[in-house]
Amino acid sequence: MEREHLLLIDGMALLFRAFYATAPRWMINSRGVPTNAVYGVVKQIEAATNALQPTHVVCCWDMGSTTFRTEWFPDYKANRGEPPHELMPQFDLAKEAVAMLGIPNIGVLGAEADDCIGSLVKQYRDGMRISIVTGDRDLFQLLSEHVTVYLLAKGIGNYEAYTLDRFTQEKGIQPHQLIDVKALMGDASDNYPGVRGIGEKQAFKLIQQYGSIEGIIENFANLTKAQQQKITEHLDLLHLSRKLAAIHCDIPISLRLEEARWDDERKWFAEVLEAIR
Repeated sequence: MEREHLLLIDGMALLFRAFYATAPRWMINSRGVPTNAVYGVVKQIEAATNALQPTHVVCCWDMGSTTFRTEWFPDYKANRGEPPHELMPQFDLAKEAVAMLGIPNIGVLGAEADDCIGSLVKQYRDGMRISIVTGDRDLFQLLSEHVTVYLLAKGIGNYEAYTLDRFTQEKGIQPHQLIDVKALMGDASDNYPGVRGIGEKQAFKLIQQYGSIEGIIENFANLTKAQQQKITEHLDLLHLSRKLAAIHCDIPISLRLEEARWDDERKWFAEVLEAIR
């Protein structure tokens, strides 16, 4: 029996990508609200549902800038400025458009969209095939036999599809080990440091060789003197960065799966686009 197919959409990734891909063509609607990003989100969802043919669709969102990660590390994402003025009103309008398509909007205060996606993956991966549409490579952590990540590429409906096999062949590690790689190398975009002086290439090599942070510590004597010094000096940051890098998959989410069922008669894309103009 063929598994049902759940499509999880990273609403934040779609909205920001659509905004910057079309700015400064704001497409102001009759209410004086810019709609360029919302228009792009709807078109991306139309392309994704047509291409992937899911039986269920959910869209996940961040719910503000304060999360449990900012409690652990106040500088988390502190390097990011406020969203552009023209984008601000489009957050709510995008959720309205998604709801008009009959797609549940999921967001949890204190968590990020990634954590919501991870929690839904954990909840449904044993019984469903899952596709994730995102621009965030951190979601590679969630790859498994029944989970595929579709990275947004240039244009509408273009993706880099990552299966478990592709990831392990390209990266030489398992998806869960990406957390330890990120802990070592840090993430400039999310503004956490990792171990200063250890870059991406070296981080992958260390995890490929030793398997985990614990494996590196257990084989500390086998590291170069420079590696030993860097890790010793930044050990606290290493463990903190691993907490920050991990997608947390135990976020309580209230969702009745039937609410997310995707039927042909609910594909009102033209009507939704007209409504936001």
